[in-house]
Amino acid sequence: MSSKRDVEVAVTAAAVGASVVRQRFGSTLQKLDKGGGDFATNADVEAEQTILVRLRREFPDDSILGEETGRSGREANARMWLIDPLCGTRNYAAGTRLVAVNVALEAGGRFTVAAAADPFAEEIFWTDGAAAWKRASDHDAPLAPDADSGLVELNFDPPFPGAPGFRTTALAAQPAFGLRFRPRVISTSLALVWVAAGRRAAYVTDGDMRRNVHFAAGLALCAAAGCTLTDLHGEPWGQGATGLVAAADAETHAILLDLIRQAGASPAAASLQ
Repeated sequence: MSSKRDVEVAVTAAAVGASVVRQRFGSTLQKLDKGGGDFATNADVEAEQTILVRLRREFPDDSILGEETGRSGREANARMWLIDPLCGTRNYAAGTRLVAVNVALEAGGRFTVAAAADPFAEEIFWTDGAAAWKRASDHDAPLAPDADSGLVELNFDPPFPGAPGFRTTALAAQPAFGLRFRPRVISTSLALVWVAAGRRAAYVTDGDMRRNVHFAAGLALCAAAGCTLTDLHGEPWGQGATGLVAAADAETHAILLDLIRQAGASPAAASLQ
């Protein structure tokens, strides 16, 4: 069971990280090469350090897993904070205001609290593990998933651990996909949060969701909001590098799973192998 203090710390940590991201936007950024074509910026690092200071002050014994600083704190602690201080670094470095600041607490094998901040809309999406909310102008409103938009966010960022069996590009190329949905690609896990908020019908990505700092907060929010969540095979997510399908409702989820199966066996998918 999450505590009120855990929730307050998660929300505050996301907020202070978002403040750094806003302040550094448009400034000359230092790019820090992470290998494999990936990079961070000094804004990522500074935002994470600001979040770390807040978490360590409030919970000095907790374990922490940060995108930029790795693991710290007591190894054996059952409580672990997962931090992604700036999800959408390429967007940010290119002057695009589509990013998220993600903070989540894993305890007892599940996410008990989480907060994801949109620094430029000045919104914070948060959950106590039982319900999910959006905070804007100091007002909290419950999140309500809704598939009516027909917009499905697809993560096109490599690598593609599911290839050659599945790639999101093959799903987008399915004629049946275009008859029902419209693809969107914003390249940040803010899109997963939008599923919980009713702004997207679904989100599809490849990859491993286990203790994934990019997706932990969004997963917690979607689960608490009542979204339908599985891996790409319709099995419980988090079993390995089997991806994620997060949908606003069960009907949308079922349609996408069927299209994913077709994409994995289609000539379009074979051409990508």
